[in-house]
Order: sequence, then C-alpha cells, then structure tokens
Amino acid sequence: MLIIYLKNLLSKEGKIISDYSKLEEIFERYNFKDYRWINASQIMVANWVRFKCTFGCSSYGKKGSCPPQVPSVEDCRTFFSEYDQAVVFHITKKVQKPKDRVAWSREVSKELLSVEREVFLSGFYKAFMLFMDECRLCKSCTGSREACVNKEDSRPGPESLAVDVFSTVRSIGYPIEVLSSYDQEMNRYAFLLVE
Repeated sequence: MLIIYLKNLLSKEGKIISDYSKLEEIFERYNFKDYRWINASQIMVANWVRFKCTFGCSSYGKKGSCPPQVPSVEDCRTFFSEYDQAVVFHITKKVQKPKDRVAWSREVSKELLSVEREVFLSGFYKAFMLFMDECRLCKSCTGSREACVNKEDSRPGPESLAVDVFSTVRSIGYPIEVLSSYDQEMNRYAFLLVE
C-alpha cells in the first residue's frame, strides 16, 4: 500500500518521474544541495506581488524579464498550472555592500542556467528555471524582451511572475524574513519547473 501511495505522489496521470536521483546528481554537482521537491500547485501566485513590482521596485520597466515585459498575473497562474513538479532551491549569502549582491547573483544565475540545461538534456523538455533574483546576466539591460541581447539565457525571477515567495517557501518549512541591513544573511529561492 505504501509503494502505491509513493508512486501516486511522484506521478502525473500515471507517468512516474523515475529520474529524481539523476536530477538530484545534477543539482548537487552544481553545489545546489539545499532543495525540496514540491507539487507545482504549491507555488502561490498573487496579484499583490505584481503591485509591489510595479509600485516599489526600481527595476520596473528597466529589465526585459521584469514587469511590464512579462505575462499577466492570470497568464502566470496558467503557466504554473501546466506543471506538476517543481524544485525549490534555497540559496544563502551575506554581502558586505549592495553592489556585491549583483555580481554574486549573476554567477548564481549562470549556474542555475547550467542546471536547467542539463535537466532539459536529460529528457525533461519542459524544464524552466526562475532565477532567485531579477535577471542580471548583462551588466546593463536593454529594458525590453525584443531588444534583449541574451534572449536564450534570460529568465525571470519568481516575483516577476507574481510568485509569492514568502508564502510559498514558508509553506514548505524554509526560512525567509524581510531584511533591514546588509549584515544579515539572505535566504534566496530559485524555482525549477520540471516534468
């Protein structure tokens, strides 16, 4: 009975994802060792997140993978509903000054792209990564998807797609708090949608 229950947890319409260990080897090879598998329906999408991007983020209208260059909140909900599984990567870091975060984020995003590519090449053709931060692959962004010079690699952060990161990660037992100074450790989260 337990085996049937576990198979049902790991399946969608009877299709079992049998390569979890292979994918986890990829994650760990890139030093992403703190992660959790979740059902994609656990990713909480909320209108307030888009409002915070629009009325509170200095990147609004300046990044090709941030609002208003991204799909509507309703389209984001539909997007996530097309997946059954996701991986949440927990990434921590303390930085001395704000500009240190930019360089660190760029390097982590490159590693996350490598993970996505390997997962894709392993046969998971729907693999799609959400960076832990806004796209910072280029030192300066054109501000539009059309003019993006890195279209193949650019990815949105979860907040760009209206993901309520706080509620989502808290629901699976991960820590996250609003930080008031740079001497505090950041708890950042990237999401890999996979099926």
